[in-house]
Amino acid sequence: MGIHKNNAAAASDVDAIMKKYDRESNQRIWTGKPKMLIRYLMAAFSLWCIYVTLFATFLEEIRLTSFLALIVCMGFLIYPAKKGEVKENYMPWYDIVMMVAGTASFLYFTFNANAILNQGTRFTWFQIVIGIVGIAALIELTRRCVGIPILCVAAFFIIYALGFGLTNPEFLGRVKYFVRNLFYTKEGIFSTPINVCSKFIVVFIIFGAFLEKTGISNFFISLANCIAGKYSGGPAKVSVISSALCGMVSGSSVGNTVTTGAVTIPMMKKTGYKPEFAGAVEAAASTGGQIMPPIMGAAAFLMADFIGVSYSSIIVRAIIPAVLYFAGIFIAVHLEAKKLKLAGIPKEERPIFKILIRKIYLLLPLVMLVIWVSGNFMTLQRAASFAIILAIVVSLFDKDHRIGISGIFDALEAGGKSTITVAAACGVAGIIAGSITMTGLANELINAIVGVAGNHLIIALVLTMLCCIVLGMGVPTTANYCIMAATCAPILIRMGVPALAAHFFVFYFGIVADITPPVALAAYAGSAIAKSNPMKTAFNASRLAIAVFIVPFIFCYSPALLLIDTSILEVILIAATAFIGIFGISAGLEGYLKCHMNVVERLLMVAGGVLMIIPGLLTDGVGLACVAAGIVMQVMRAKKEIVHV
Repeated sequence: MGIHKNNAAAASDVDAIMKKYDRESNQRIWTGKPKMLIRYLMAAFSLWCIYVTLFATFLEEIRLTSFLALIVCMGFLIYPAKKGEVKENYMPWYDIVMMVAGTASFLYFTFNANAILNQGTRFTWFQIVIGIVGIAALIELTRRCVGIPILCVAAFFIIYALGFGLTNPEFLGRVKYFVRNLFYTKEGIFSTPINVCSKFIVVFIIFGAFLEKTGISNFFISLANCIAGKYSGGPAKVSVISSALCGMVSGSSVGNTVTTGAVTIPMMKKTGYKPEFAGAVEAAASTGGQIMPPIMGAAAFLMADFIGVSYSSIIVRAIIPAVLYFAGIFIAVHLEAKKLKLAGIPKEERPIFKILIRKIYLLLPLVMLVIWVSGNFMTLQRAASFAIILAIVVSLFDKDHRIGISGIFDALEAGGKSTITVAAACGVAGIIAGSITMTGLANELINAIVGVAGNHLIIALVLTMLCCIVLGMGVPTTANYCIMAATCAPILIRMGVPALAAHFFVFYFGIVADITPPVALAAYAGSAIAKSNPMKTAFNASRLAIAVFIVPFIFCYSPALLLIDTSILEVILIAATAFIGIFGISAGLEGYLKCHMNVVERLLMVAGGVLMIIPGLLTDGVGLACVAAGIVMQVMRAKKEIVHV
């Protein structure tokens, strides 16, 4: 009885934390028949999205506008105007008005698409007002389910466009031009982000919902326990591995932190890790889930479309940087465990591998998805659809997670709900990108940074990094990348960085905002579970994720790390030197290897690590010598301490 109470209390804590740090978790309370009606609406929406992406042949404008009309309708049904609205089966009149008006605005475009496309630039004020209502409804929905930060970015660009960026001397003329471009062309709301979302991302979100129903998250956590649980500081290593695996599916740094952290953070604290360190490990690892192929928080699909390369090309090139990122965290938690002399998870508390391996079939949908896509056997949409069917089939072999008719509806409902947030964020990202494009602000920003940097790439990289971190604060992964691709990636491309490396660079530094103070939503969610100081947790998370601040610089200077124009030997050499460099930096920041480091040893390790990361035989040689010297000094001093004892 006591166990059930504890589990209920833990679940309640998780829900409370999600509602505090994840806007998507603040939803209306529907019960009885209204709940069932909305459930069926969500499921029908998911089925409709799958059908449209696979079979629809009508105009793209019809597909996009009808998609957003349904998103606005469902979004207002699910998300209240403010946190804490707990009245059951209640929706205030103003929400109903906004829902109807917003949905009708997009449907107006849907049912008049041909006429609108043929009328050129001759728009009436009636049509402009409809566009304003649609834009306002989308922005309000985004505020409810995503949050304020992305709207602050959007507001800045909208104000700039209407106040300074557009050349029409009359304000009403600027408004008319602005709304027409944002709402009635593919340069605004209906640009690449929402197009990719409605075509690819939505199907993968639904696939992720079905994959969750199979119990794959529990399998990943148990597998991580088997692999790393017995070693020193086992729970932290379990957190790193399980968060990397679960993050591929969840697509949310905060969601991943809370769901896996509810299990791993208490285990870490029980083992002996400090609360702020335990919360930081989970936050850093969960944020890294967004860069973990093959899903990469759905950004892989957007990146493929932006750059014009295949999806399989993106996920293959993402492997080495992702491994380096998690290697850095793994090294840090291992050294922390050695420093604190922590034990692993007791054998009786670890899953039995022989029993666990029987559920390896749960990975089949994910494995087949990658094979189908990377082998060009079928389109992304069709591969995801077949993977959904395969997830249902493999669930039949597990009586605890068997997906029946009710489970299918649950997954379709969950997929539909999750799509609302992503689609709203992508729509607003389109507004931001459209505002930048029509005002030419991107060129001004590029020219400004290139002018300051001169011929020095490192200056451009640092300035771009700062832009990405600031613009990415509190913005979901998909919208985050869209903003970075429109504003920051062109800067690096102008400086001679390959397009693929430039897009990876801005993507990495966009998501790192989830653990970088002052916003650091993932770190704050981890601190809430760990009951630690939020800011200390955020700084610890940034230190643990030091690789994410370093690896992007490597592949801008040495694109071979992304398998661009390279040979196997060169890739091995760069990966090896980068790994040694990250090891040196992690050890130096941790202040421990064989024993506690003094200032000289820490400086040698960090300096050597940085030099190893900078491409070039000279820097590699000097860096290796510094790291080796630091290790030798540590070994000798550790022996002296043992003799002294």
